Amino acid sequence: MDSLDRTQSALAYAEQVSQVEKAMLTMEQVECPVVHHFGPGVYIREVTIPEGATVIGHYHKHPHMSIMLSGRLSIVNEDGTQTEFIAPQTLHCAAGRKIAIVHETVIWQNVYATDETDVATLEQKLLEKSVNWNGHLLEKSKEDCTEDQADFLLAIAEYGFDAETVRFLSENEIDQIPMPRGSYKIVIADSDREGKGMFATGDFVPEEPIAPGRIAGMRTPAGRYTNHSKNPNARFVLLDNGDVVLIADKEIYGCKGGENGEEITVDYRQALSLAKENLICQQ
Repeated sequence: MDSLDRTQSALAYAEQVSQVEKAMLTMEQVECPVVHHFGPGVYIREVTIPEGATVIGHYHKHPHMSIMLSGRLSIVNEDGTQTEFIAPQTLHCAAGRKIAIVHETVIWQNVYATDETDVATLEQKLLEKSVNWNGHLLEKSKEDCTEDQADFLLAIAEYGFDAETVRFLSENEIDQIPMPRGSYKIVIADSDREGKGMFATGDFVPEEPIAPGRIAGMRTPAGRYTNHSKNPNARFVLLDNGDVVLIADKEIYGCKGGENGEEITVDYRQALSLAKENLICQQ
């Protein structure tokens, strides 16, 4: 096959993938929890894909290493044939996107060399999301957060703040730090409640730690971007050393079909009470 034939074959395959994707986005999406692992100079994106699922990945801009920890799947090739992969395997993956048919539940890791710990920034650098996908997100109905927004104003007023002051304090970067190395099931994304919020990419059970909110007096992204709700699903907990950790109060669901899961929220009354308590203890 010469270069022209290969180009035409690749274009035909891309169009077929686009048509399949468009049809699949009209169907109910399966749970595909994602865990983000951060180590020295490395980011590992781990996804669990259930048996029986057909999956279309986002377009990967760069070649990368992948580790198939468990399960069995088949990749659909450009010529319509399928190549089966059985875990455990370490793979070198080219740039592009693929269709996979999962025969047995798969745990798959993509490995990237980077010091970045913000998932949204990493997705922009590493992935290109299709027109179909972006259109699908735009068509999703927005969550009605009117009651939460009204209760937010009441909550901060109880502690002598107004919305403008809270926004200034939130956006002040002097006490902010990146998320430390570790493993997380969260991502910062656009919120219907206010600006940016923090969303689950994997499931949480009650009392499970979600992320550090404050370390040595400095706010992490979890400490900055967790929004208020009248009916929150999480709370901040003050540790003996003065650090603050975010804990799940309820079951929180993660990614379905690549979409972010539930927004993680707290009651600002509880958060402000905790901050006041910490301030008194330090005096």
